[in-house]
Amino acid sequence: MIILEQLIFNILAVTLFIIIFLKMIRKNDTTYVILLLLEAIGIAINFTELLSKQSLSILIKTMAYLLAILLPIVIIAIEKSGIIFLEIITLLKVKIFLLFGDSKSAKKCLIDLVTKYSSSYIGHKALAQIYENEGGMRKAIDEYVKVIDIKKHDYDSYYKIAHLLYNLDKKDEASQMLNNLLQKKPEYIKATKLLGDILIEQEKYKEAAYVYNDALKYFPTDYNLNYSLGIVYTMLNDFQNAKMYYEKAATLNSLEYNSKYSLAQIALIYKELEKAEQYLIEATQDPELEADAYFELAKIYIIKGEKEKAIQYANIALESDPKKISEKIKNDESFIVIYSKLTIPLNLENIEEKHSKLSKKEKRAKEHLEKNSEIARNLGYDDIKLSKYRKHKEEKQNHKTNSENELIKDNDKTFDSEEKENA
Repeated sequence: MIILEQLIFNILAVTLFIIIFLKMIRKNDTTYVILLLLEAIGIAINFTELLSKQSLSILIKTMAYLLAILLPIVIIAIEKSGIIFLEIITLLKVKIFLLFGDSKSAKKCLIDLVTKYSSSYIGHKALAQIYENEGGMRKAIDEYVKVIDIKKHDYDSYYKIAHLLYNLDKKDEASQMLNNLLQKKPEYIKATKLLGDILIEQEKYKEAAYVYNDALKYFPTDYNLNYSLGIVYTMLNDFQNAKMYYEKAATLNSLEYNSKYSLAQIALIYKELEKAEQYLIEATQDPELEADAYFELAKIYIIKGEKEKAIQYANIALESDPKKISEKIKNDESFIVIYSKLTIPLNLENIEEKHSKLSKKEKRAKEHLEKNSEIARNLGYDDIKLSKYRKHKEEKQNHKTNSENELIKDNDKTFDSEEKENA
């Protein structure tokens, strides 16, 4: 039984050794020497047992099977899937070099690999990632293009190219790449979000709305998609749709307060002070929005005539971000009534304004909403009532004029008929 086992082992081990040796000759790749040496060690262990006529320990026999049989079988199976042994060795070396911060040696290994095997998908992708991490965006793009040429369905590499083009300020090329990607894979949400951001930057809001709405078919409960649609409709001055998507976003993620601040501004545009107050109180929980939310609350209480509350909230806003809020108070005439009660610092030039973490599109939408809510506030309730009255009066007058015109037409028809009868 033992002799039969050793016979099978040796036949199998030698066969695998010959297969690996022929691979090395055919591909002219000396990397296989490492594998041949490991196999030789496994075969040698078995021959030692055969010559000594003594059973080796289970650990040593297991090692012999691993080196002489299991390892070459695994390598052959991997290569059947299209991966080359040199790629495996190179990636191991690259990881070791990068672990010690030696990106130069890692790049050299990968360049040697793609020079020998120009269609090495793994090699080009790993090289692209190193260039990208180093900031070599153009070189990274070149490598990602080669990756796509080798593997057409690598959508991540499509996205990487688009993102790198965007970073190089080539927005049109990035948009084209993202559109191509979304035609192939419409549910690729990262591509949707980047394309939407680019279109918003280019002020192509209708196109951005189309892109986001298309993505909602696949991800209806995605917070960012709904919030971004709120921003798009804000910039289109379609505040009803903006409100609807901000509300969806607020429901999907109650801890993201940007949508609630936006809802507060829309409520102010429509003179819904109670709703605005409610949303702003929630927004004060966000350190990013705290100062602005308290400032807006102070404005609401000035409108309501509640000066004490207005003073309280204005001072909290000043404490949170003195430089920005002081400038806002200075440019807002409504604060004259409480100005003497505000604790505005004297050395504002020495105070740094808080760094905003909002994205470009968020800042743009926020400023747009604040501007429109200010216009609505300056219009005033009486002016709104007056404009409604004027509109109603004009409609009534138009209706009266139309009725008179219809009456004249009817009289003309009657007159014509009588003339014909007399004739």
